[in-house]
Amino acid sequence: MNAPAGFQPNRDTQASMTEKLREEAAQGPDPVHTEPAKKQTQVIAIYGKGGIGKSFTLANLSYMMAQQGKRVLLIGCDPKSDTTSLLFGGKACPTIIETSSKKKAAGEPVVIGDVCFKRDGVFAMELGGPEVGRGCGGRGIIHGFELLEKLGFHEWDFDFVLLDFLGDVVCGGFGLPIARDMCQKVIIVGSNDLQSLYVANNVCSAVEYFRKLGGNVGVAGLVINKDDGTGEAQAFADAAGIPVLAAIPANEDIRRKSANYEIVGRPDGEWGPLFQALGVQVAEAPPLRPTPLTQEGLLGLFKGDVVGRDVVLQPASQEDMRAAGVVAKPSLEVVYEGA
Repeated sequence: MNAPAGFQPNRDTQASMTEKLREEAAQGPDPVHTEPAKKQTQVIAIYGKGGIGKSFTLANLSYMMAQQGKRVLLIGCDPKSDTTSLLFGGKACPTIIETSSKKKAAGEPVVIGDVCFKRDGVFAMELGGPEVGRGCGGRGIIHGFELLEKLGFHEWDFDFVLLDFLGDVVCGGFGLPIARDMCQKVIIVGSNDLQSLYVANNVCSAVEYFRKLGGNVGVAGLVINKDDGTGEAQAFADAAGIPVLAAIPANEDIRRKSANYEIVGRPDGEWGPLFQALGVQVAEAPPLRPTPLTQEGLLGLFKGDVVGRDVVLQPASQEDMRAAGVVAKPSLEVVYEGA
């Protein structure tokens, strides 16, 4: 605030201010930090189309990483609450949202043991969602993370936190990690089919959109699940400028064991090396800024007979829309002479 006109600070005030400035200038810099760097948790959001195999990939990946000595927390952020089912042999664990509602009705607080469970070094929980037709799944995700923060989410000590999200990033709740920089990087699970790559492209578009707004989240890469060797997913990754972190084959042994809720990503198993390599890639792959494809570019990855590329759009007319035909009516427009 400016001093009133004519105001002159007295000499004692000036001397006091001068002395304070000298004391501040005499203070030395803070000592150089010599302690070991504090471990930073990698928070990674995994996206993909429903049914593409995110839960299968994450259950085996998190299990393998835990066997390699990493502290891993797996959080299911899909309203279906099926992320942890394979990890726990088909058993469903209580969700955070459902547990919170019951505890609140009983006047009791939620504690971590109510919602977080572990197996062979992997810690896992499900956010859950509203009952069918009774709420917004994305809003449920936001509410779930609010509860996690109350449970001390930012104080937990893990090497990796893996978040399993639906690829429906047009919804604010499912786009939360990208929009709010809640994770450092995104991994996409896709396959050699148009719908899964359409979702993958949407995720890349969301990342690029928020990067333009100042966000920091990037795409670490694509995991190809049920890879049949046709190459569309690889072509998408190349066009979008992201690496393929792993290609999990369309294999009957994997399908059968997964259907029986068996972990295939064991260090001593047939598929151990695949998930060991994926674990290294997940940990080390940097977050990249992708180049989303246009709709035409995405369709161009597939053969024309698969996506109907040769179809020509034909405009409809009023005659087409009315089975009984169109009756021409005289215009009611008034035309003035000399207008």
